[in-house]
Amino acid sequence: MGKFFFSGSVTAKLDGKNRFVLPQSMRFGLVENGALEFTLALGLGGCLAIYRRSDIERIVAKFQAKQHIGKYQKFFTLFFSTLHQMTCDKVGRVTIPPILKKAVNMHGEIVVAGVLNKIELWPKDVYEMHLRALLDGKDKDFDLARMSEEAFALLEEDLDEACVCDDGGVP
Repeated sequence: MGKFFFSGSVTAKLDGKNRFVLPQSMRFGLVENGALEFTLALGLGGCLAIYRRSDIERIVAKFQAKQHIGKYQKFFTLFFSTLHQMTCDKVGRVTIPPILKKAVNMHGEIVVAGVLNKIELWPKDVYEMHLRALLDGKDKDFDLARMSEEAFALLEEDLDEACVCDDGGVP
């Protein structure tokens, strides 16, 4: 079996206690060393992000080396003050802290989307708006065809780099 990654999306409902059920397949991908522990944080573009514990540990280690650089202080304050160490209850429910719920204007239905090494939580209306704009070609900052071509070209670059021998020759 290859390395696990998150993919797919489902719609979930927030209950009166700001909880939603995380799909079992996604919970499986968060288990490390026999424990279901993860970090909930602000994501990019108006979502929340769930990270594996080991991924956050790597991020923290790298940021600690840069913590005294002035230009990053506001980012570090915002990033770390909104990180929440979490787990699920027995039925797989995750509680969204009020500060994060308010930050992304989350209410009612949400979209739980697997995105490689993280899970994104989107307000359903925002997710659907972004998806529709992408598919209709109306997102001025993103051309799906061009970006897809560039992303798949990255795979070729990695393949080309892997084929270069230590002496600079091609195997």
